[in-house]
Amino acid sequence: MLKNLQVTIDAHSGFCFGVVYAIEMAEDILDDEEYLYCLGDIVHNDEEVKRLEKKGLRIITHQDLLHIKNEKVLIRAHGEPPSTYQTALDNNLELIDASCPVVLKLQNRIKNSYDKKENIYIYGKHGHAEIIGLLGQTNNNAVVFQDLKELEMDKLPKNLTLYSQTTKSTDSFYQIKEKLQKSGIEVNANDTICRQVSNRDKELRVFAKKFDVIIFVAGTKSSNGKVLYNVCKDVNQNTYFISNSSDINFDWFREIDSVGICGATSTPMWLMEEVKNAILN
Repeated sequence: MLKNLQVTIDAHSGFCFGVVYAIEMAEDILDDEEYLYCLGDIVHNDEEVKRLEKKGLRIITHQDLLHIKNEKVLIRAHGEPPSTYQTALDNNLELIDASCPVVLKLQNRIKNSYDKKENIYIYGKHGHAEIIGLLGQTNNNAVVFQDLKELEMDKLPKNLTLYSQTTKSTDSFYQIKEKLQKSGIEVNANDTICRQVSNRDKELRVFAKKFDVIIFVAGTKSSNGKVLYNVCKDVNQNTYFISNSSDINFDWFREIDSVGICGATSTPMWLMEEVKNAILN
């Protein structure tokens, strides 16, 4: 047993408010009802999804949604395209809408830009749930890119409207804006990035430097988790990615190490507590 390990959980890690809101809505309904359908994983964390499935949460796909009628369906924080709301009307579904307010605001702004026939470019991850919802506001006519290398700069319109997925890095967004402007393009840039998420980057750089070893806890599906893990690894080489306490390798620690535990915006605090207890015991 490693008696002298000092283990600290990062106070800023854990769910962002959008995820907290969605999970609280689900739990409130499941306190009174036997089950609740949820369109896609409520959060990109398998351990939290398993916990809620035990309470009666049933994860469904968009394909499943087409065949469900007269039921309640939860929309998670990532938001949904207009087609989902149309399916709900057609199938007499009661939507419990837990779309994050930051995402909804972004959807509305993109819809307004589309109605004005602007050339819309969205910096984000292809196929991500939030991006699918954003693209839906433009009848899938906006251009999504993860990297400027994907775009042929000489073929871009002379003026464009730039948006970003809410969980992207602010630094990257402004670098993209600058590069586009330098190539002679007029850019109407809309910084719609959630500060609660983007500030984690800076907070984790400070946190990861304080400890001998960093244990980063996140689900393998979390894109935010991959980004933040690399932020920690960048400042502290002794950073290890785990999804739950069974992934811990005790060879990572020495008797006198200080250990910091942190996670993604989709990592529940109870899971980080569990990891802390497993290390100490």
